[in-house]
Amino acid sequence: MRRWMGSRWMGVPVAAVALTACVTINVYFPAAEAKEAAREFVEKVIGDEAQTAPPKSPDKPGGQSAYVPAPQRALASRIDWLSLVGIGTAYAQDEPDVTLKTPAIQAIQSRMASRFESTLRSHFDSGALGFANDGTIDVRDAAQIPLPQRVAVNQAVAEQNRDAKAVYREISVANKHPEWEQQIRAVFTRQWADSARAGWWVQDAGGNWRQK
Repeated sequence: MRRWMGSRWMGVPVAAVALTACVTINVYFPAAEAKEAAREFVEKVIGDEAQTAPPKSPDKPGGQSAYVPAPQRALASRIDWLSLVGIGTAYAQDEPDVTLKTPAIQAIQSRMASRFESTLRSHFDSGALGFANDGTIDVRDAAQIPLPQRVAVNQAVAEQNRDAKAVYREISVANKHPEWEQQIRAVFTRQWADSARAGWWVQDAGGNWRQK
């Protein structure tokens, strides 16, 4: 009897470990919210609202709409599919919305917008500047900048890039996930390119420049 009791209680820690191993903590990077925040920020810096294509509805191959009847959607939303294979999912209670509404972020945005309008825009129009593939801007053709303006333009580019890097960090910290900084930067990199106006230059992932 004593041997049986000991075996039973020895199994409790093992069961507890197994149960813990079946629970995953799902702290995800909110890509859609980050993209919308980046679009809002970039458009305010660049000015002149860009025309954006309306979102496409998901379609199945062959042109069939990927429609799911409402009762089935409701049922699917209530099912924890991972639990069916023995894996529970714990979701973070504080799901961030990638806020931009902090004094530090808004101050950076204001500086970048002012600098872009006063100094940088005309040199994007001329092709001297372009959006690089790392979330910054580059002097891609210095010959297009009049000699008397080059020092001022180079200084403005350096300050704009310093502010850009600061805002990527500030957004991640403001949303309590500093580890998201590189992901925030990648989202902004794509958005600068997406928001570039016709005739401006952007750099692709391979380092090649193309004109929109």
